[in-house]
Parts: sequence; structure tokens; C-alpha cells
Amino acid sequence: MTRVVVASYNVHGGVDGWGRPFDVVAACRQVDADVLMLQETWSPDDGVSMAQSVARRLGYDAVELFFARGRIVAPPDVAPDRWGPRLWARNVHGMRLDRPHPESARHRDRDGARSDHKAVQRGAWGIAVLSRLPVQGSQTIDLGKLPTDPCRRGAIVVDVELPGTGIPFRVAGTHLAHLSQGSPLHITALRGALHDLAPVPAVLAGDMNLWGPPLTMLFPGWVRAVRGRTWPAWWWRPFAQSDHILVRRSVKVESGEVLRIGGSDHLPLRATLVIQ
Repeated sequence: MTRVVVASYNVHGGVDGWGRPFDVVAACRQVDADVLMLQETWSPDDGVSMAQSVARRLGYDAVELFFARGRIVAPPDVAPDRWGPRLWARNVHGMRLDRPHPESARHRDRDGARSDHKAVQRGAWGIAVLSRLPVQGSQTIDLGKLPTDPCRRGAIVVDVELPGTGIPFRVAGTHLAHLSQGSPLHITALRGALHDLAPVPAVLAGDMNLWGPPLTMLFPGWVRAVRGRTWPAWWWRPFAQSDHILVRRSVKVESGEVLRIGGSDHLPLRATLVIQ
């Protein structure tokens, strides 16, 4: 019997809604997981990727998958003391994804405001799986692009070795589109791809952009390891859980929790699993 701590954290590119950076490495250190799935990671064109920085500082191996190009937008000279602009505001700050086919060189941002003159850093946006356990192999699953989703999505599957046992353990990380964009199509593809892999103890985690009950209906045979609200993190009491850790029924959940740490719009969640 072996215990493994797994976690999932949407880091929002390492910035708040105004574009002000927070310490992602410190937040991941507090999460303190054996295997950590990150979403909305950022890799600047002129520097080391966020996932690699966390890996080097905290002793992980990192596998990355990028979904889209984007930019970190400059914060205003004076920003209010809150996480970001109000949801209904049309301010352009923080992190933004590029449209696949901009209408012009001076294109409009996805929220309708012109943004080309405010970009301070360009790079790539995606996901990563970080492991302190020995990595035996990894692969990616292409989920394709939905018509109204600004990026092409996928999943990372990493096989790790449980120390002293030789038991293989499979961890998969993803970041799904919204339900309104047709995410069940991606879920069907992902469910099939995971089913076709060898039936070993496994965990699937990430920002699913979907509540728990419909998610488990779409992933029969998988169980939620953590139940707790993760978004929006800036409220005193978040009202939705879009981030999830799912395990196959052969994996026992010893404990699960949502952590009140970090500077993202999502709270990280962590589970202690038992593999026999």
C-alpha cells in the first residue's frame, strides 16, 4: 500500500486580473504534492517557462503541452485593491489569448477592447504535469479545437513509478473548454483515449470548467477525490467547483481538500490517494 499526494492548480499565467504577478513557485511549494497538474501555465518567448521554473526550484520533472499563443497585458498605473476588473467590465488587463484568425493587425481582444498596444510580454499558454516520482513515460492526447474556443486543447498522460513497489501509476492532466463551447465532445474523446490505455491505477485532474455531478456522469467509473468550491478565489466564499481530481475506483481516496493559497482566480486542490 502506497500513499501519493496529487494536486491540481490553475495558475492563471502567474498574474492576477490586472496583470500583477504573484509567486507561483511559493504557491506550489505550499501545495507540496508528489504529482502536480498545472493549468494556464505561461511560457514567455524570451525566458524559461513557468512549469520549468517550478520544476527546477522544487525538484520536479515537468511535461508541458501548449494550447495557444497569448500575451500578458500591462496593469493600469493604479489598480484597485481587488483581484481584477469586475466580470462585466470591458477592461483589458492581465492575461489574454490570441484569436486564431485576427481580423486585422490591430485586432480586438476577446472581450471587445483594443489591446495590441498594451501587451508587455508574449508567449504560450498551456498545461503541465509535474512529478517528483520517477517518470516512466509520457504522451499527449489531442482533443482538437471547438468552433468557439480560442485554442486547441489536449491532455498530458504521465506514467510514474511508485517507490519501492514497481506498481505503475498513471496521472493525466487537462484543461477543458466551457460547457457552452461544447466540452462534452472533448470529454468523450478524452474518456475514450484513457479507456484505450492499459488499465492501471489512474488519476485525472485539471480545470474541467464543469460542476462535479455532470462531470462524473460523463466519466463513468471515475470518482471525485475532492469536493469543495474553487472559483472565484478572490471572493470570501467561492461559489463553484470547476477544478477536479478524479480517480479510478481502484484508487482509494484517503483525504481531499481545497487550499486557500496563491494569487490566481482559482484555488488549488489536493488529495492523498492510496494505491494497493
